[in-house]
Amino acid sequence: MKRNVIVGQSGGPTAAINSSLAGVYRTAIDRGAGKVYGMLHGIQGLMEEKYLDLSDYIQTGLDVELLKRTPAAFLGSCRYKLPEIHQDKELYEKIFAILDKLDIEAFIYIGGNDSMDTIKKLSDYAIVTGHQTRFVGCPKTIDNDLALTDHTPGFGSAAKYIGTSMKEIIRDSFCLEYSKGLVTIVEIMGRNAGWLTGSAALSKCEDCNGPDMIYLPEVPFDLQDFKEKVKKLLTKKTSVVVAVSEGIRIADGRYVCELGNSVDFVDAFGHKQLSGTASYLASFIAGELGAKTRAIELSTLQRAGSHLASRVDILEAYQVGGAAVKAADEGDSGVMVTLERTSEDPYQCQTEVKNVHKIANDEKCVPREWITKDGTYVTEEFISYVTPLIQGDVSPVMVDGIPRHLYTPKELYQK
Repeated sequence: MKRNVIVGQSGGPTAAINSSLAGVYRTAIDRGAGKVYGMLHGIQGLMEEKYLDLSDYIQTGLDVELLKRTPAAFLGSCRYKLPEIHQDKELYEKIFAILDKLDIEAFIYIGGNDSMDTIKKLSDYAIVTGHQTRFVGCPKTIDNDLALTDHTPGFGSAAKYIGTSMKEIIRDSFCLEYSKGLVTIVEIMGRNAGWLTGSAALSKCEDCNGPDMIYLPEVPFDLQDFKEKVKKLLTKKTSVVVAVSEGIRIADGRYVCELGNSVDFVDAFGHKQLSGTASYLASFIAGELGAKTRAIELSTLQRAGSHLASRVDILEAYQVGGAAVKAADEGDSGVMVTLERTSEDPYQCQTEVKNVHKIANDEKCVPREWITKDGTYVTEEFISYVTPLIQGDVSPVMVDGIPRHLYTPKELYQK
């Protein structure tokens, strides 16, 4: 590389997102980039000329290892939707003027579906104007819903956290006995894709029966049928544990979380803030069956748990960061790095690049055949798909009994 690289992070963080950042930085330096800039709060920060030289923060090999073990977005994130080019040409001219000022050869964006929309629009503008900066997407999302890739970095660590947490919740739920039984409902992220929720089944092993039911958003949710199934289970056991996706919907298309409270917040991409599914269902079951209920929302914990990260996930996240720089250096633009599974036993995966136009704004859902016929669990095919992605551990660097992370840039907190 003869010029500079700029990298940003966008959307919801993961336990592996900074491993991709480390891969971008290390590979760019190794390939001769002059500077590697980091956008503060993604494209939104770049438009305000908020960026930093990553070499001020990553100076040693230990810094790289700490960054790989640091959760959340080191550079800060955003949810900003670029307008169509014809709607605001001046905005694009401003962005590209900043890129010219920084002498940017490669623009790398680490993110999910909406982030790939940004790569698509910027690469299209570069083609129209003959601009030489190359734009490459680096996949990231715990939701695992990006098209054309076998899986996404961040998913494996979140799945490992969910499987572990479900096992602990299940064990805890049997500690006390209640006359009318205990029903624990665990709400898991994923929006319209059930990959994360299905990962609750990873808790099922020789020393744990796993959750009693798992509800994914790919199958319409029937409230009355749910009640009857819980009622039947309570005649056989004192404790029932159910995993539900935040995005499950009833037959008319409404999210279950909307049945209890109105969902007012909508982000720049039109996504409703989903929360309260477990709380609503717990109240419903308590009222209908008189059982004691608990609602547990894993929320941010499932994407921030770097202490329980998957080694496979961290290594692949680093790999795709490096592959993004390599693709840009070799002339690719308007593409996203993908992971392609080449072997099941032993598990092996390699990187490729795919046209971002076929990925942006699409959603990859769990195949219906990987969900049981009654829609209350996942199949062995699902388990076989996820299991290799959660293997291995990444030991945190411990200081005084607490994990040490790489210091977050102070500029993130300045207006």
